[in-house]
Amino acid sequence: MELRHLRYFTVVAETGGFGRAARMLHVAQSAISEQIRDLERELGVSLFNRENRRVRLTHEGEQFLEDARTVLDAANRAVTNMQRSQRGELGKLTVGFFVGGMGPFFSSIIREFRRVYPGIQVSLVEMAPGMQYQALQAGSIDVSFTRALPAIHASQLRSEPLRNEPFYAVLLRTHPLARKKTISIRELSEETFVLNDRRYSPAVFDKVITLCTEAGFSPKIGATGSVSSGVIALVEAGEGVAILPQGSRILSSSDIVWIPLSDKDAVIDMVLAWSPKLEQPALRSFLELVRRRRKQVGI
Repeated sequence: MELRHLRYFTVVAETGGFGRAARMLHVAQSAISEQIRDLERELGVSLFNRENRRVRLTHEGEQFLEDARTVLDAANRAVTNMQRSQRGELGKLTVGFFVGGMGPFFSSIIREFRRVYPGIQVSLVEMAPGMQYQALQAGSIDVSFTRALPAIHASQLRSEPLRNEPFYAVLLRTHPLARKKTISIRELSEETFVLNDRRYSPAVFDKVITLCTEAGFSPKIGATGSVSSGVIALVEAGEGVAILPQGSRILSSSDIVWIPLSDKDAVIDMVLAWSPKLEQPALRSFLELVRRRRKQVGI
C-alpha cells in the first residue's frame, strides 16, 4: 500500500466518481480504477458500491476513509515540517553562555529569536568558556556567547566578534588603592593576584598575564577560581586582587570596588562561536538574526 493509493481513494470518495477524480488528479480514469482495485485486493474488502452510476462508499470504505485522511494529513504535515526545518523555521537550538558574559544584548537576542522563530525550541546551557569550545566541537551545544577562541580551537570553530569589554581591577574597599578613579596594572605589581583558572577561562587568564608582562612584571598568583563569582569571593576573603572584565560586575558586592584599568590594551573580546561542520538551518537563522541586530545597534 502506497500513499498514492490513499490519495486516489480519498479523491474518488470525496468527488463521488472515478471520472471526476481522474479530472481533478489529471490521471487517466483507467489508472485510478486499477489502483483502487489493487487497494481493495490488498485489504480484502470492497471500498465502493459500484451498482449505480454514482459510486458510494461501503461501510468498510467509510471507516477506511477516516483513517486514510489521518494518514494523508500526517504525511502532508511531515513534508511541511521538513520544508520549514530546511528554511530554519523549525528545529532545536542549544545556546551556551556564561554569567558575566551575557549583558543586555544576549537576553534581547534570545527573546527576539523565540518571538520570530516560535517553531524552534531554544535551550540555554550555562558553562565556562573553556568548556564551551569542547562542547561546540562535540555538538552538545550549537552556538555560544563566549570569549575569543584559543589557537588550539580556532581551526575547528568559527567566530564573529560581538563587543569589546574593558578590564577592571577588583579590590577590597579597604585596600589602599580603592579610592583611585583609574589604575594601571603596573601599580598592582607588588600585589598577590587572584585569577580565573585557565582551564575554564583561558582568554581572560592569558590576557591578564599578557598585560602584566607588558607592564614589566610577572604576577604573583595566590589562588584561582573556576568562575568569576569564585574569583570575586576570593578577593572578598582577602586572598588578593583580581582583574576581571566589565561583565563580571553583575556578580559584585558592597565589600569590593571596581576600578577601570587605564592600560591601552586592557580590553577583551566577546564573540559568538559555532562549529561550521555542525551548522544546521536553525543555527543559520540564529546567526542571521544576531548579525541584523548587531547592525541595528551599531556593534
